[in-house]
Parts: sequence; structure tokens; C-alpha cells
Amino acid sequence: MEQLVKRVQAIILTPQTEWPVIERESGDTALLFSRYVAILALIPAVARFIGVVLIGGYVSFLAGLAAAIVGYLLSFAVVYVVALIVDALAPSFGGQKNFPNALKLTVYSYTPAWLAGIFYLIPGLSFLAVLGLYGFYLLWLGLPPLMRTPREQALIYAAAVVLCALLLVIVLGALQVALIFGAVR
Repeated sequence: MEQLVKRVQAIILTPQTEWPVIERESGDTALLFSRYVAILALIPAVARFIGVVLIGGYVSFLAGLAAAIVGYLLSFAVVYVVALIVDALAPSFGGQKNFPNALKLTVYSYTPAWLAGIFYLIPGLSFLAVLGLYGFYLLWLGLPPLMRTPREQALIYAAAVVLCALLLVIVLGALQVALIFGAVR
């Protein structure tokens, strides 16, 4: 847990020095998912459940629980698919394909979004989840060291990845709502 806290602090506070450290590490999917994603992705899932079921009372316990579980599981799928997108787009922006680095880049760039998920606890503060957009900055900074993208191409590359990720999340979110709330009724 101490390593997790140190990594979160470093990627948030000193990303320019942390990305080269991350670049030298293993991009093992199982390790990244079990020691990082599995823990941090719990924050928005649990906070949203508490916020909409226990504090806000907007949805039933069953619907809230189903949404939390599906949302949590979708976090893994989204991270993996976005990493595939990062890897596939690399040559288009002068970078090098390297899936382990694309996965590390994606996982650590999602850190602010997962941390900002704590604001889902109080429905009136959920708008503060916008602070997770700091992940765009992290992605932009991480593209040159991890994907070997020229600095002048990194901003447009990051924007393309974010656009693809947003489309993916919108589609999966719509499916999630349709499945969960259709099944609970």
C-alpha cells in the first residue's frame, strides 16, 4: 500500500520526473491491474454507490450496487481498450508501438479521475470530478517518454486519445444504464 501511495503522489505532484521512472518499469498487465487499477478504481465506484443510494437516495440499493459493480469492472475494460488505442495511434504521431508502455501510460493517466471520484460521495459536489481532467495533462507529459512521441506531436496525440476514450466511455455508459436499469425494473 505504501508503494501505491508513493506512486500516486509522484504521478500527481511530480509527473515530469515520474514518467521516466515508470518507463523503466515492467508493464505487466496483471500487476498493474491488481496493484493499482483494482484499488484506485474502487474510489469512484464506492463513492458513487454511497452518494446515489445512501446519501442522495436517487436509486434503489440493488440498482446502485449493480451500477457500482458494472462500473468498477468497466474501469478495467476501458483502461485496457484505451491502452490499445494509445498503442495503435503511436505511429500516426511519430511514436513507437509498445503496448506495455501504452498500458502504463493509460493506467497512471487515469489516476486523477479515480481520485476525483471521491466527490461522488456527495451528489452536490460530483461536479468536482472534473478535476480528473488533470489526467489529460499527465497523458500529454507521458507520451514522449513512454511512446517515444515527438514533443510537438504529443498534444494532438493526447487529444486524439482523449476523444476516443470519451466516445468509448459514452457508449459503455449508455449500455451500462440500459442494462442495469432495464434489468432492475
